[in-house]
Amino acid sequence: MPAAPTASPSAPPMVRKADPKPPPAAERVYTHIKEAVLDRRYEGGTLLTEGDLAEAVGVSRTPVREALLRLEVEGLIKLYPKKGALVLAVSAQEISDVVETRLLVEEFAARKAVPAPPRLIARLEQLLEEQRELAGVGDLAAVSVKDRCFHAEIVKNAGNEILSRLYDQLRDRQLRMGVAVMEAHPDRIAANLTEHGELLDAIRAGDAEGAAQVVRRHVGRVRVLVRGDDR
Repeated sequence: MPAAPTASPSAPPMVRKADPKPPPAAERVYTHIKEAVLDRRYEGGTLLTEGDLAEAVGVSRTPVREALLRLEVEGLIKLYPKKGALVLAVSAQEISDVVETRLLVEEFAARKAVPAPPRLIARLEQLLEEQRELAGVGDLAAVSVKDRCFHAEIVKNAGNEILSRLYDQLRDRQLRMGVAVMEAHPDRIAANLTEHGELLDAIRAGDAEGAAQVVRRHVGRVRVLVRGDDR
C-alpha cells in the first residue's frame, strides 16, 4: 500500500514591515524652518508667525512653539511674544568669529593632512567632483553642503576629536554664509572649485605649508565677500 503523501511544510507567514513612524510634529517644524533659514528661503529680517508655520507644515501651533524655542537657543531666530519669530541676519561679528575659528582649525588640519593617506585623497577627489556636478545644475544649497564636507573631511583627518567637535559647531553658520556668498557673488562658485583643487593638489604633493596658505586665502576671502566689501 503506497504511503500517504506527506504534507509540504507551510510557508512561514509573511510579516509586513510596519511603516516607519513619521518624526514628531515639533521635529518636522524645526527641520522645515532650519532648512529654510540655512538655504535663505527665509532670509535675515523675515518675520515668521506661528499660524503661517503651522499651516505650512500641517501641524498645530504647540509644536511650532517648541521648534521656535529650540531655534532661538541655536541663535537662528529671535522670538517676540504675540508677534512671531524674526530670522536673524548674519552679523559682522559672527562672520569675523566664524572666519577666525575656521582659520585656526583648518590651517592646523591642512598641515596635519601631509603626508596624506590614500583614503583622504580619494574622498576629497570625490567631494570635489560632486561639487562640480551640483554647481553645474545651480543647486547652491547642495554646493554649500559639499563645500563644507570637503573642509570637514580634512579636519576629521587630523585625528583631534576636540577640534572636530568644535568645527562641527560651526556647521550651520558655515552653510548659511556659503549660500549667501554664492547668491551675491555667482562667480565665486568657480573660484571656490579652483581653490579646492589647489588645496587638494598641495595635500597630494605633500606641501603642508602650501596647503595652509591656500586655506588662509580661501577662508579669509569669506569675511570680505559676506560683508559685501569686495572690490
